Amino acid sequence: MEFVDLKAQYQRLQPQMEEAVLAVLRGGNYILGPEVEQLEQELAAYVGAPYCVAVASGTDALLLSLMAAGIGPGDLVLTTAFSFFATSEVVGLLGGEVLFCDINPDTYNLDPYCLEHLIKRIRKTTNRVPKAVIAVDLFGQCAEYDKIEEICQENDLLLIEDAAQSMGAELRGKKAGAFGRFGCTSFFPSKPLGCYGDGGAVFCHTKEDWDMLRSLRVHGQGGDKYDNHRFGLNARLDALQAAVLRIKLPSLEEELAARRQLASWYDQGLAGLVKTPRVKEGLTSSYAQYTIAVDADKRDALQARLAAQGIPAHVYYPTPLHKLPVYRGGSTQNLPNAEQAAQTVLSLPMHPYLTKGEAQRVVDAVRSALVREDEGEDPHAASN
Repeated sequence: MEFVDLKAQYQRLQPQMEEAVLAVLRGGNYILGPEVEQLEQELAAYVGAPYCVAVASGTDALLLSLMAAGIGPGDLVLTTAFSFFATSEVVGLLGGEVLFCDINPDTYNLDPYCLEHLIKRIRKTTNRVPKAVIAVDLFGQCAEYDKIEEICQENDLLLIEDAAQSMGAELRGKKAGAFGRFGCTSFFPSKPLGCYGDGGAVFCHTKEDWDMLRSLRVHGQGGDKYDNHRFGLNARLDALQAAVLRIKLPSLEEELAARRQLASWYDQGLAGLVKTPRVKEGLTSSYAQYTIAVDADKRDALQARLAAQGIPAHVYYPTPLHKLPVYRGGSTQNLPNAEQAAQTVLSLPMHPYLTKGEAQRVVDAVRSALVREDEGEDPHAASN
């Protein structure tokens, strides 16, 4: 069983995919060009944002957004403690400082009430003024932007949406990527919309930001690449990856429906056995991952027993960001929800081509493994 079955998707789209890639090869235009421009227009229309800039990775999308907003040395940026390192890494790359916020234990997303408390504490105990917030749509569900946007507006904070895992998700009819001043996504192959390498995009709402992002992704160019107005990056999306994404995009809604159907099978089969994902009212999830939670002392045994039966399960993420060694050996911040999540979460196979029978196999394996754990059996017995 595959954790994410990219081969099944390729086989379904093979004729169109190969023709699109060959068309790029025959045309000889490999960097930016018409394929990238058309992809940007199609993505903007899908998300409902006025502008889209395709870039080389989700990390570049975040980094360019901060650069476009003028975030630099000494600036304080607030973000969730439970995400992939890139979310906070980009701040450090620009010389900024990150302060982490705890999460809602039900959604694993940044808790707006913790954010509000953190802002008040910073202003009360220091002379510093935060500049920005990066909120993450973890596991495919949008963060609580109704409240987060209000907090950012009240405190004059730049809001960036990290939608790396949530392409196609919605909050009250508004698509992921359309929140905040910048919405950033990733096209890493395993994402709900993934290419065949690295890729990403930034969505924005003004021509000024669009022009700045387009300049920054090509070494800060002005009228041409030899007319450099600012320091930038080489952060361009390849035309081949754009061609792949243009073939995949029309199938995204159908694949999201299949992901949600799979999630409902898991929900039904695992109810009362483990903590299953909670999607709040008014939201839909893209289910980039289907993440359960079990007691910390049972997780490793469960993962081992699933692996012994050929069922891959992964931990996203084993260490909350504020405890990573890069932050001076681990921050002293006390963020109990993020710390507990890191000890209890486990993601099960999730992709649009997993059948109901395969889903039942996963459910049965989880149930069997937990029963054996309760009975005190050796977690490696199944593979002996």
